[in-house]
Amino acid sequence: MQRLYDFFRRHPTWVDSFWAVVLFGLSALSEVNLRGTPGHRASLGAGIAVSAVLCVVVALRRRFPEPMLLLALATGLAQLVLDVETGVADFALLVIAYTVATMGARWASRLALAASFCAAAMAQLRWPAQHSSFAGQLAIVAFQTVPFALAWVLGDSMRTRRAYFAQLEERAARLEKEREAQSKVAVAAERARIARELHDVVAHNVSVMVVQADGAAYVLDAAPDQARKALETISSTGRQALAEMRRLLGVLRTGEHQESGEYVPQPDVEQIDELIEQCRSSGLPVDFRVEGTPRPLPSGVELTAYRIVQEALTNTRKHGGPNAGASVRLVYFDDGLGLLVEDDGKGAPQELYEEGGADGRGHGLIGMRERVGMVGGTLDAGPRPGGGFRISALLPLKPAH
Repeated sequence: MQRLYDFFRRHPTWVDSFWAVVLFGLSALSEVNLRGTPGHRASLGAGIAVSAVLCVVVALRRRFPEPMLLLALATGLAQLVLDVETGVADFALLVIAYTVATMGARWASRLALAASFCAAAMAQLRWPAQHSSFAGQLAIVAFQTVPFALAWVLGDSMRTRRAYFAQLEERAARLEKEREAQSKVAVAAERARIARELHDVVAHNVSVMVVQADGAAYVLDAAPDQARKALETISSTGRQALAEMRRLLGVLRTGEHQESGEYVPQPDVEQIDELIEQCRSSGLPVDFRVEGTPRPLPSGVELTAYRIVQEALTNTRKHGGPNAGASVRLVYFDDGLGLLVEDDGKGAPQELYEEGGADGRGHGLIGMRERVGMVGGTLDAGPRPGGGFRISALLPLKPAH
């Protein structure tokens, strides 16, 4: 049954043609039976011709609703002129009124409604009921008008229903596309965030390893113990970098993340001490001070603060020169966290800091600004008047709306 129903839905004209043939058979049989009836004046040929045209209207009503309406109206007028009384085939007028109200143009629907109210009255005027009073004729007109009106109302209701369901389907499709677009944007944003994390990990740890390797090569013969210590630092730093890279690449492969939405590793403000000690052990003197009362901060703020300090000290090692020193100030305000990272090195053009290095392939200050912007903070970076470079950031406890 389902296959038969699907076949009917795919071939509506075939279904309508079947009912048109049935209607034509009934109409022809009725016309033959009416021959010789008193008061039946139209010829058999005229009656058959009118029935055939009305059956064509039924067969093609869904394929050409507006032309079939005009054909039905023209056929109805021909009935009046040829004196072909109403019969079984005039059921097609109800069908076409319903059809144009359902799927036809608005002008066709209005025309069908007007014709529905006029059809019964015109038929009664052309073929008045015998031995009936004026009130009786009005009652007959009203009774015959009701089916036409109901057909049109039913068709118009079906049009409204279809339009409503079409709107729901369109809205569902639009929401699905928007959901897919948002998902793609979210995936791209998370991957960009992981890329920034990977840059920070690699840039910092590789910079430490390079500095320690250079120092070990310089003192290898004169101070073997110091060279051994530098190699141990290179080994531990390399292991730490590999561990963090494996965890980040694992997130890229599997898409797993913590419930908080932050990807591991998640350094915080307390780990800045370890970062400073690592820089000092690599030969970069760093003065670190904390002002205000330390207190727990949002994880995003703490991660941003850590990465800013890490990136700033990495840039100092890259561009500050052999005798550069740095200072880090961490200030707790009532409504935020302040950061000030300065160095007294020879510095480099700000474009290199923006690009993240001379190769132009890193994130540098661009990554810093993105991080600060994500927590609603502000960042100011540039060369110092007396030489060196300064990075100042203010991270609010609550992001700006």
